[in-house]
Amino acid sequence: MSRWKGALAKLKDNISAAVETASRINERQQLDAGLHGCRSRHARCAEAGDAILGALIRVDQDIERLQAAAASSSSPEADPLAPVATTGEVMDRPFKKIPATAKTIGALAAAATAAAVGALWVRQRARKAERDNPPAGRFIKVGAVPLHYIEKGKGPAVVLLHGNAVMLQDFIASGLVDRLAERHRVIAFDRPGYGHSGRPRDRLWTAQTQGAVIQQALTQIGVTQPVVLGHSWGTLVALSMAVGDAADLRGLVLVSGYYYPTARADVALAAPAALPILGDVLRYTVSPLSGRLLFKRTVRTMFAPAPVPDDFFESVAREMVLRPAQIRAEAEDAAFMIPAAAHLRARYSDLKMPVSIFAGADDKVIDPEANSVRLHRAIPQSTLLVARGAGHMVHYAIPAEIADAIERMSVGPDHELRR
Repeated sequence: MSRWKGALAKLKDNISAAVETASRINERQQLDAGLHGCRSRHARCAEAGDAILGALIRVDQDIERLQAAAASSSSPEADPLAPVATTGEVMDRPFKKIPATAKTIGALAAAATAAAVGALWVRQRARKAERDNPPAGRFIKVGAVPLHYIEKGKGPAVVLLHGNAVMLQDFIASGLVDRLAERHRVIAFDRPGYGHSGRPRDRLWTAQTQGAVIQQALTQIGVTQPVVLGHSWGTLVALSMAVGDAADLRGLVLVSGYYYPTARADVALAAPAALPILGDVLRYTVSPLSGRLLFKRTVRTMFAPAPVPDDFFESVAREMVLRPAQIRAEAEDAAFMIPAAAHLRARYSDLKMPVSIFAGADDKVIDPEANSVRLHRAIPQSTLLVARGAGHMVHYAIPAEIADAIERMSVGPDHELRR
């Protein structure tokens, strides 16, 4: 009986040693794969590779120790009749019990390394984009906010406020700046967070906040009673500058705007990049990469059914749009878009200055009937032009008509536009 007990005890020890040895061998294979993959992907993984190499050495030492212990515990005197598990049983049970710790740690380490390398790459691309696309104009500081703007021409002032996913170069590419500068002092801003303008994290950058900062900048550079043109999201900023008793606008031109709150899928998709912590991770990893894949398609949708102008991507550089700082601005603006429209809608009938509204009949981004046409009905003194065959970027299709409306506001009462 004692012989059976002794044999069973030794068998138990051997099986335990085999289980631990198998576990350590499996861990070594995982670490070895992680080392090879990490070092072959990028030179910056060297530090992580050294750490894995150290772990490999320790695992090898453990395996040698366990194998030696198993060898010393084997006895030729063991009873050959003692019940011994089959090889399949021994191998099957241990590997089912091997913890997934090594595999999990390896996967997490690989993911963290890839994220770190990706973030460094995104940061370098952003810096290169800013070097390749230096500021086109000048800066004015409003408190802690540096605003980049261009100024061209002489005459009555016209202020241009761009939409989301672009910069002030959008108005240069459309020809509006050159056309208006023939008879006006044209000021086009990079809105806060876009292009080369700053966007400190010390406030919520609502349409009202942006409007107040731009109004203060205009005061600092000596601009009074301008005609303000806003495109897309810029219409919310323009309207914020126009409402209230302190408004100092000669006229308001609203192009492809969003004026009434509705549920929007694009808002739900863009808003997560505005969240603290999660948004920071997204802006340096997933968002720039997915943005590169979708950028041209997004631009085609903005212009549809019209083609994208040949020089658009030369003027509005993709890499500038996909910088983490601008992605944050775009995501925050998307999150604030519906609340801004909800806040402003009750004030539209209070507007006293001339208002000209423009939209593309085939706009695939914002429904012109539910927004521009409806706004025209809410503002008695407004004019409306819905251009056939034009999309969201309608200012590329009808720059002359927009310039004419601004000219009429600058010299006298507005007149009804018909098309």
